[in-house]
Amino acid sequence: MGRLLILPATMDLQGAKGRILVKLRDELPPERTYHSLWHTLDVYASAIDIAEQENVTGDDLVLLKTAALFHDSGFTEQDHDHEEAGCRIARVMLPDHGYGKDQIERICAMILATKVPQTPRDRLSEILCDADLDYLGRSDFWSVGRTLFNEMRAFGTLRTEQEWNQLQERFLERHHYFTASTRRARERDKQKHLDEVRAWLKENP
Repeated sequence: MGRLLILPATMDLQGAKGRILVKLRDELPPERTYHSLWHTLDVYASAIDIAEQENVTGDDLVLLKTAALFHDSGFTEQDHDHEEAGCRIARVMLPDHGYGKDQIERICAMILATKVPQTPRDRLSEILCDADLDYLGRSDFWSVGRTLFNEMRAFGTLRTEQEWNQLQERFLERHHYFTASTRRARERDKQKHLDEVRAWLKENP
């Protein structure tokens, strides 16, 4: 008899996607108006868009998509250090869907890189970080920001709109995009939003 050939497992992105989206839908508290199922799907779509512009394909694209889906899953378990919790969830779930240890650790590296201040150390992490804050340079900046303000107020992180816009000003001043494609697409409007925040603060001392 010939030797049995064991083929490497294939990553089942669709299975993992369905499972984590159900978890987010069922387990995220309603007060998470920003770190919500919608946000995860938005980051997922943005990551795919940036990846296409950055010529990411094959297994790397699968890993990036998976990291986008899991990057805020830790909020189902804890408020602080949710990135570490997201990695724990990924390490438990993803082996059931054909992901190997090395692949999971690459996914975890991407998730951990999104912790503010962002610290990407490879190209895929840079793309995920840019996708996570893509809205800063988009036309829906104010409406998305309002969901984060409402969430932070619900959890007692801040109370007033002035505190919120002071936080936005500091954040926008320090933030930078990592990929060339995102800088081209978002940086100009991000700076415009910073100017608008500053103007609001001037008018509301």
